[in-house]
Amino acid sequence: MNRDEKLKLLLKDNEFDIVIIGGGATGLGCAVDAASRGYKTLLLEKYDFAKGTSSRSTKLIHGGVRYLAQGNIHLVREALLERGRILRNAPHVSHKLRFILPAYHLWDKYYYGFGLWIYEFLSAKFSLGKTKILSKTTTLKELPDLNSDKLKGGILYYDGQFDDSRLAINLAQTASDYGALVLNYCGVTDFIKEENKIIGLKAKEEFSNQEFSIKSKIIINATGVFADALLQKAEGHSETTMTPSQGIHLVVNKEHFQSLSGMLIPKTSDGRVLFIIPWHDKLLLGTTDTAVNQILLEPKPLKEEIDFIISHFNKYAVKSITDTDISSVFVGLRPLIKEGSGTNTAVLSREHLIQIYPSGLVNVSGGKWTTYRNMAEETINKALSHSGLNFVRCKTKRLKIHGFSHHKNNSHLDIYGSDSELILQMMKKDCSLSEKIHPSYPYTKAEIVWAVENEMALTVEDILARRTRLLFLDTKAATETTDCVAEIMRATLGRNEQWKQEQIILFKQLAQRYWIK
Repeated sequence: MNRDEKLKLLLKDNEFDIVIIGGGATGLGCAVDAASRGYKTLLLEKYDFAKGTSSRSTKLIHGGVRYLAQGNIHLVREALLERGRILRNAPHVSHKLRFILPAYHLWDKYYYGFGLWIYEFLSAKFSLGKTKILSKTTTLKELPDLNSDKLKGGILYYDGQFDDSRLAINLAQTASDYGALVLNYCGVTDFIKEENKIIGLKAKEEFSNQEFSIKSKIIINATGVFADALLQKAEGHSETTMTPSQGIHLVVNKEHFQSLSGMLIPKTSDGRVLFIIPWHDKLLLGTTDTAVNQILLEPKPLKEEIDFIISHFNKYAVKSITDTDISSVFVGLRPLIKEGSGTNTAVLSREHLIQIYPSGLVNVSGGKWTTYRNMAEETINKALSHSGLNFVRCKTKRLKIHGFSHHKNNSHLDIYGSDSELILQMMKKDCSLSEKIHPSYPYTKAEIVWAVENEMALTVEDILARRTRLLFLDTKAATETTDCVAEIMRATLGRNEQWKQEQIILFKQLAQRYWIK
């Protein structure tokens, strides 16, 4: 994906069948779906791909054990089938993960055991493994750092894990492979109307301020928690459709809870589930569900949220943690569909909603990463039914995602899938590119060059937050690599020293939000 070439293409030809606004999971899924059906497709993202919610998930592709307890069988069944499709279509960025649910009462052991057996049953042909009830001894073998006081045993089950922003980049590449024009840092500023119907839009490249007028038969708003601003612009009203909910995650070193399995705490004091998950050689702890009034690009973790996760972790772990053990904290906003005036976001539906407004704007909201493909299929189907375009059936159920590969070298480069060979070739041509950007982490200089040249990375944040995951894993280490990364990017992009210094300052300011001092 060469961004300069794509901008030139947009200048030459500004008419499309389908334009998608938003480069998160839903928007990228729509772009892949539309392009693979053969429609002339454009995707515009104001910031970077997966900059918002889509890079800040719990890194699970799952049916949702909690939704099963709520009786939402339809959502669980749909998500479990989609879980299987992600694992099949993008094996380089996803894998199955063993989970243990500890039981401290005999009743819980069989109650949750039965529930998780139903969970496995609903996954049908996409089952990842048999659910088993474990003895206390076996549970402690699986989770040696689990608090054994009053422990009665546990339940073993399987779910999926993935790297969210890496999948997002691969979806952008997949859409591009099928002919879509995808652009980050290109925001929509206004809509073009004819007799109160939207026939196009105006967009602006965020760095050069270059403006574009674009025409399209279908325009889809897939901007997640930011959807209302565009809806209000399109429809001329001030109604809100979103109820933002904040979820935080803490990252700590794996020594605090040794295990190759994830752990599910089935019920916290606020009625949610809590996960302790191995991720990129660290432990991911989360999440919370806090109603918030402001929709921010960089939401802040609340002290009570941090304390909540720490206290629940310490209740179940032999080795307690404190604020000083946290290497990173990241926060995401859930795009929950507004229902009445209630404030308990934990009970709001995670299902999605597709609406076509009087202006003709197609709006898709809600949902979650696991069901991104199904959401996209339904969105494109509904949009086509209200357009003059000929209908072509969806092709994504078995569509291989860019980088598709089952081949594993037990290297961190495996996450690039088939592209890993190209990165290795870069290192062979220039051995200096095989140098690490930080001594404690495997990321190399070659990956920085690769991300700039092939994955549209334009800022130091793009590299350290989403192309690699260093900001999310270790904020201090990410800050220490800033100068090195900025220099490689300056040289690769052909920027000047002033650009480099500005990038260093901007990233270090951003990193403060991910770091508990």
